[in-house]
Amino acid sequence: MSEFTFVELLWLKKRIENYIRFGKSVENRIIDRSRRVIAFAPGSIFAFVRWTASDFGTVASRIDILRAVGAGRRCSSVAYVRPGAEILLTAIGWPKVEKILEIIDAVEAISIDATDVSPEYWRHVHSRLAARESPRPYTRQRHEAWLLRRRIEP
Repeated sequence: MSEFTFVELLWLKKRIENYIRFGKSVENRIIDRSRRVIAFAPGSIFAFVRWTASDFGTVASRIDILRAVGAGRRCSSVAYVRPGAEILLTAIGWPKVEKILEIIDAVEAISIDATDVSPEYWRHVHSRLAARESPRPYTRQRHEAWLLRRRIEP
C-alpha cells in the first residue's frame, strides 16, 4: 500500500477536463495522450477541478480542495482520487466553482501559495458558501497566525 494519494487527470477535448488548480505533486505519470496520474504526499493540500460537457454545453462542474492522507488513515471517497482524501471544501455548479476560483486568485494575489493556506480557512469558505454567506477574506495577518500556530502544534 502506497503512502501517496493518487489523482487521475483526464482530458477529452470539449468533453471532460479534470485538472489540479493548485498543489505540489511528488510524482507525475503519463498513461496516454488524455490521461495521467499524479501523486501527493500525506498532508499536501490541493484543488481538484472537474468539468464535463455535452453537445449542448456544460453538464457539470465541481471543485474540491482536498488534503492527501497517509496509508491506513481514514479518508473520504472522491472520484478519481485513490485511496481518497480529507475533504476541506466542495463546490458544485459553475457559479460556486467560479467563486472558489476567485477566492484562490485573491489568496495568490497577496503572494500566498494556496497550498500553504490554513485548512480551517478552506472549511470556513465551504461553510459560508453552503449557508449562502460571503466568506471572510484570507489576509496576511491570518496567514501569519496560522504559520505560528502550525509551528507550536504537534
